[in-house]
Amino acid sequence: MKYEGNIIRPPSEAGSLLLQVTVGCSHNRCRFCPSFKEKKFRIKTTDEIQEDIEYAARFRSVERVFLCDGDALIIPQERLADILRTIRERLRGVKRIGTYANAKSILRKTVADLTQLKALGLDIVYMGIETGNEDILTHIGKGVTYDKMVQAGRRIKEAGITLSVTVILGLGGIERSEEHARDTAKILTEIDPDYASALTLMLVPGTPLYIEYMEGRFIPPDKFRCLEELAVVIERSDFTDCYFTSNHASNYLPVKARLPAEKQNTVNMIYGVIKKRSAEHLRPEYLRGL
Repeated sequence: MKYEGNIIRPPSEAGSLLLQVTVGCSHNRCRFCPSFKEKKFRIKTTDEIQEDIEYAARFRSVERVFLCDGDALIIPQERLADILRTIRERLRGVKRIGTYANAKSILRKTVADLTQLKALGLDIVYMGIETGNEDILTHIGKGVTYDKMVQAGRRIKEAGITLSVTVILGLGGIERSEEHARDTAKILTEIDPDYASALTLMLVPGTPLYIEYMEGRFIPPDKFRCLEELAVVIERSDFTDCYFTSNHASNYLPVKARLPAEKQNTVNMIYGVIKKRSAEHLRPEYLRGL
């Protein structure tokens, strides 16, 4: 397999074949994100993608495929459909194909387009919501509004594709911590995803948000305030049936809960940790990672 630059993938895709169909991220303007800054976005050529699929067909038994990098849904419909067809033809053991996607690329597809991709094996889409607060969305350079995010998430679900979303604790700083948590719970409720994960903000040198932090213009919440945000997000969200986690390496407190069934027990546990104000229950700072 031929990869360009660093490759990232969701924790749940650890055992998947990572097939790089795009290089970088089609948006690549989020002010907190360092993941694709060294890459100029492009869609890989048909020959490049075909070569990797043929390589995998010769040497691997594959059940899951994850399309990298940041946003495979930006690929024009017929070409993306052809890629999925080739995967199904050449990697016959594949049971699931997944990809990252942003709201802009999702909304370039109709429900019929997405339904076609579902029929060709696209079973799960991962979308970074980050926050439900309009001011914070603007500040971080997300490039999309609250309403567009909701529309995109619902479109994925309408097509029958599993939707997994992420939010980022601490992203509003001290100043907007309360409204960040409250509005994030609101947008999660409106989208009603199948899976939701909370990450905790990591300020990475070289990113615009890190520069703001170093200049004193952005003050992140401390670890216990981030846990308060987590509790509010879970407590105020109203899901039909969602598996919610905060077990990413960036988080201070791992949480796994089926919501709404385990909501109250989970919220009580988080507030119990906050009340003790003891770091012994939390992941040490040196073990946190992107």
